[in-house]
Amino acid sequence: MEVFKMNAKAKVLVAGGGFAGLETAFYLRLKLKDRVDITLVSDKDHFLYKPNTIYIPFGMDPEKLKIPLTLPTKKQNMKFIQAQARGVNPESRLLETSQGDLPYDYLVLATGSRMRPEEIPGMSQYAQTIFTPDEMLKLRASLGALKERAREGKRQKLLFLVPPNNKCSGPLYEIVFMADYWLREQGVRDNVDITYSTYEKGFIQAFGPRLDGFVTDEFSRLGIDGHREYAVERITASEVVYRNGESLPYDVLVSFPPYMASTPFPGLPADDRGFIATELETRKVQGYPEIYAPGDNGDFPVKQAFMAFLQADATASHLARQILPSSENVLFHPTAMCVMEQFSKATFAKVPLRLTGDPDRPLEVPESAYADYKLGSSKPWRLGKKLLGYYLPWRFRAGKPFHAGAPWTAMEAGLKVMSSVLAS
Repeated sequence: MEVFKMNAKAKVLVAGGGFAGLETAFYLRLKLKDRVDITLVSDKDHFLYKPNTIYIPFGMDPEKLKIPLTLPTKKQNMKFIQAQARGVNPESRLLETSQGDLPYDYLVLATGSRMRPEEIPGMSQYAQTIFTPDEMLKLRASLGALKERAREGKRQKLLFLVPPNNKCSGPLYEIVFMADYWLREQGVRDNVDITYSTYEKGFIQAFGPRLDGFVTDEFSRLGIDGHREYAVERITASEVVYRNGESLPYDVLVSFPPYMASTPFPGLPADDRGFIATELETRKVQGYPEIYAPGDNGDFPVKQAFMAFLQADATASHLARQILPSSENVLFHPTAMCVMEQFSKATFAKVPLRLTGDPDRPLEVPESAYADYKLGSSKPWRLGKKLLGYYLPWRFRAGKPFHAGAPWTAMEAGLKVMSSVLAS
């Protein structure tokens, strides 16, 4: 263990203003107080509460989901630099940015991921994608136009597509259920055919068979035509062509494109999509004990907000122990937790996971932890999702970590009570 000199403040540089970056920075400040100098570097001047961007196609103002990064960093005595990370010089301990080289003692690379729609022929040209607020606004316009055509008596086809190398399909499942409900409310659902296709062997495959069974039943109940093992080959102006020889027509196509790391860091170990190779439990970059990569730009195969929090907590804990050896030891144990919006209700899932080593199916629910696999679907879970939507922005505005303090203890207790009563 590398312990920092007790008479000097360690310089910690956190690159990335998303879930993993902010949680790491705020957790470190909470644990180490003024023992550490923290600088946050982000290419954007705000944090975006991305889980709630699913509401934008149905009327939410995107500006309500943004938090200026100057607010929490000032409150927590952190320096904020708006700059694009461009590379790392580990020997000199410098982060290369659009605003010049920045020195560090410890570096957290939480620069996230980006989409690569151009990987699928025709996707950039024809699909409505859902990664950014602007894309969600375009989807709002497309759904509005589809609704009007259906109202005029023109039968419409709404197709959802999960392509290979997508690392988090959950939001697309939320939007298909929300669109079904919204179309019913608009009185045009009977004139819209909704189809869902995914390359995976099971719906939300990474989260185990119970969610696959739940989604299958919901699709059947709502009249949504679902297709597994439909890997896209190409997209034309009127249909999606799949590798299995099938094709599906559409009037509006909605997709979550393939993922890749948002920022390449040449010289650091990474896979062919730029995701940095890390030690699982600490998120430390392999071979570089002073560099960490929590969140979406690390090599954990699922990119999800709650998973990013767990990785950030492990990163901050391990880093804090380098500076203050008596700090608690928190390790990353993969557990997915989500509340899936459906408008008529919401569905809660808590899924313990482990790595398999199989690139085609990298995660599974271990048999030893199956009793901890919780799933529940009801109207009260919508309240839980709304509370999370208020709680997390409130914490981040104050520069406080999500997973710490009395408020989180109360929130966690509430989730436990709800899961014991409303999930099994």
